[in-house]
Amino acid sequence: MHTLIFSISFSVAVSIFLKLARSRDIRVDQAIAVNYATATALCLWLLSPPLDTLFDQSPEVWMILGLLGVLLPSVFLIMAAAVRRAGIVRSDTAQRLSLILPLLAAFLVFHEAASGRKLLGIALALCALACLLARPRTAGDGAAPAGEAATRPDDETRGASRGWLTLLGVWAGYGCIDILFKQMARIGAGFTGRLLLSFILAGLLMGLWLAFRRTRWHGRSLAAGMLLGGLNFGNIYFYIRAHQTFPENPTLVFAAMNIGVISIGTLVGAGVFRERLSTLNMAGIGLALGAIVLLFPR
Repeated sequence: MHTLIFSISFSVAVSIFLKLARSRDIRVDQAIAVNYATATALCLWLLSPPLDTLFDQSPEVWMILGLLGVLLPSVFLIMAAAVRRAGIVRSDTAQRLSLILPLLAAFLVFHEAASGRKLLGIALALCALACLLARPRTAGDGAAPAGEAATRPDDETRGASRGWLTLLGVWAGYGCIDILFKQMARIGAGFTGRLLLSFILAGLLMGLWLAFRRTRWHGRSLAAGMLLGGLNFGNIYFYIRAHQTFPENPTLVFAAMNIGVISIGTLVGAGVFRERLSTLNMAGIGLALGAIVLLFPR
């Protein structure tokens, strides 16, 4: 259980970092690039993967690594675009609703046995998600900044279309990453080498993207990226470990991670950032705890 707790804690820390980044003049794309370089260094230092057999991977593993190499950095960029075009609330909702994809994969792809207890736990998890995501709609949610010129109907239509496409990308991207990490955990021995390769591929792709844009590097963002790399490394490492600890119960890991992160994130938002919690949000935290208890193996 400690692997899940550590992974949830690191994931919440990553969310707090990203929340504070914009107000601290941190350029998120540069921090993301350095994050993967830092995660690569930590993987080499702490896990000591066998470098002599690093590239001796099966075609299935290379397919997984290739997809992760593309998705890990891309989903950060898609999320940033979704926030700009569809608003923070809708983007966060799309990310959390991605839980549906790995839950379906647990039964359809990983052939987890369905029981009444698990199905009830999943139902509670989805109800908890709905309660935790419930927020009063504000006047500025998803709207253009004050003082901006009104857009023409055609521009609004195209903007709305792009906004929904980015939300779909967030939903599918985060869900697919969860499934791919589960598949990586299932393959067995040598996962430290595969973890290292996923960081290297993601870092290379992000670096090439920044080079293509002729990015002017920003010292504070580079330093912040080192912190983000440490947090992200801990999140992914313990997430894979959690799947290895509960190999026959992927729904527990999928649900506990998503519901745990948003529950603790909700409490942190209320305690640290003075975000208002409704009675429905508090009920969602209670439902989340009940869901995890039901999904936890006896």
